[in-house]
Amino acid sequence: MRSFTKLTSKIIPLPYTDVDTDQIIPARYLKVVNKDGLAEGLFDSWRKLEDGSPNLAFPLNQDEYQGAEILLAGDNFGCGSSREHAPWALTGWGIRAIISTSFADIFRNNSLKNGLLPIIVDEETHASLFDLTEEAPAATIDIDLASQTLFLPGGEKVSFEIDSFSKTCLLEGIDQLGYLLKHEAEIAAYEAARDF
Repeated sequence: MRSFTKLTSKIIPLPYTDVDTDQIIPARYLKVVNKDGLAEGLFDSWRKLEDGSPNLAFPLNQDEYQGAEILLAGDNFGCGSSREHAPWALTGWGIRAIISTSFADIFRNNSLKNGLLPIIVDEETHASLFDLTEEAPAATIDIDLASQTLFLPGGEKVSFEIDSFSKTCLLEGIDQLGYLLKHEAEIAAYEAARDF
């Protein structure tokens, strides 16, 4: 997993509320046993028109957002079923952080386990970020995970919460198993000292 320390990126606006995991990655893409190709299915029903051609009105299809790594989503992002494929598809496309006013718990946990940073902001900050994407679509924001801070254009700083375990894993670029393996010598010493 790629470590997450600091990120500077444009923001992709997705102003829909209650986006569920089937909208993020439709069920027809869940036949794979690894992450390969899931980016192709990301928001498939919205990214393509009925004839299969690209929907050029959808932000992920627009040239100005290619390479952008921050998604600005509406409230309750990632609701629905608990498919881990949703963060896999998002990270496969290149998204490294999502900003919203709330996330479904399972989606949030799956994201953190897969190197995708979900950031919760207050409604005022959320609205101002959507305004920014309209007024200055090329503007970038900075995310500093170590200080848990968003740096907005104009010098405004916004703090966000993250649990210390997830923060450590993201900063070090490891998942839960990687965290345990980091302590393999101590675990072995403990097991050796146990009296069965």
